[in-house]
Amino acid sequence: MRSTNVGACPLRAHVDPRLLRFSAGATAGVLALVLLIVDLVRPLGLFLLASQVAVFGFTAFVSFHWSLWAQIFARVIWPRIGAPAELEDARPPRFAQFVGFVLTALAFIAFAFGVDVAGYVLTALAFGMAALNAATGVCLGCTAYRLIRRPKAA
Repeated sequence: MRSTNVGACPLRAHVDPRLLRFSAGATAGVLALVLLIVDLVRPLGLFLLASQVAVFGFTAFVSFHWSLWAQIFARVIWPRIGAPAELEDARPPRFAQFVGFVLTALAFIAFAFGVDVAGYVLTALAFGMAALNAATGVCLGCTAYRLIRRPKAA
């Protein structure tokens, strides 16, 4: 009997670049909504922020392919546009999701403890990064990953 290893799945190491921009757009939408309503309807704003923290965490620590945005993309968008010409390494986007997780988790904690200025700044930073990625394809978290992982010259 063969053992199944989730890490051995070849698709786990690669991701559709169009999914990354879709995910960034959806994330930017959620975070924009949080910024707009957290002062007016705090429980709903905190719920949306916590939901996005969960999505970031799941994507960063478990799998990009089974995240909420990936499932919507796979069921609604991908059947209409077909397979991508090429796949992208999943490690940089997963690191970017980790960065988003840290920013939004800290923002949630700040809002929960009444430090609204910090909550707004951290949420706006995460929103800006997601919106930039969605609009231009420039992923700041991916760029940071590549800079960190760059081979050192001997």
